[in-house]
Amino acid sequence: DFLFFWGTVFLITTTLVALLKKENKELTPTKEETKGITDTYRLLFSIIKMPAVLTFCLLILTAKVGFSAADAVTGLKLVEEGVPKEHLALLAVPMVPLQIILPLIISKYTAGPQPLNTFYKAMPFRLLLGLEFAFLVWWTPKVKHEGGFPVYYYVVVLLSYALHQITLYSMYVAIMAFNAKVSDPLIGGTYMTLLNTVSNLGGNWPSTVALWLVDPLTVKECAGAQEQTCGTTVAAEV
Repeated sequence: DFLFFWGTVFLITTTLVALLKKENKELTPTKEETKGITDTYRLLFSIIKMPAVLTFCLLILTAKVGFSAADAVTGLKLVEEGVPKEHLALLAVPMVPLQIILPLIISKYTAGPQPLNTFYKAMPFRLLLGLEFAFLVWWTPKVKHEGGFPVYYYVVVLLSYALHQITLYSMYVAIMAFNAKVSDPLIGGTYMTLLNTVSNLGGNWPSTVALWLVDPLTVKECAGAQEQTCGTTVAAEV
């Protein structure tokens, strides 16, 4: 129902934009960024060859490795330990107003000459929250009882997620502000898209690797079969 409702809203709004919004044909751009796809990629290649851009790309591609496991695996592990998926999904609802308000607050600190200050100040707190998430996963089976989980457990999870959102958005808004600040105005769209794409990739590949490593790094024991090992997927199935 949730997906159906927002899918309908999305279709209606985009259709209205397509029908009612008209391009201003009188105003022509003073200078085109590029003339075609080939020129765009040639321009991107020339940007990424710049030493400062290359160094920055390497930094943002590896900056999120430290908390990739906590971000990608915590929710799955909580479900594995018996936390109902619908309860975790419900906890996302109070996060929505927080996600709207946080960029407005954080943007005040990233509007200055050094927006990345906010990025690196938030990093140690986000790393510490990774340890807190690990503790949360360890604590989950301890508080489980026949009726499910107590209310205070969900309060702790909600507070943990809220703190995580603060550090996440602090880093996200800071990196977006920096990308906007350093992009050349003449080729701003191409420049910013490149940096934002690399930034997004820097968050996605560590999460993918973390998820892939969960199974081989998980220690398994066989209950009631001392001679049987459960080290591999095949052995666990046997």
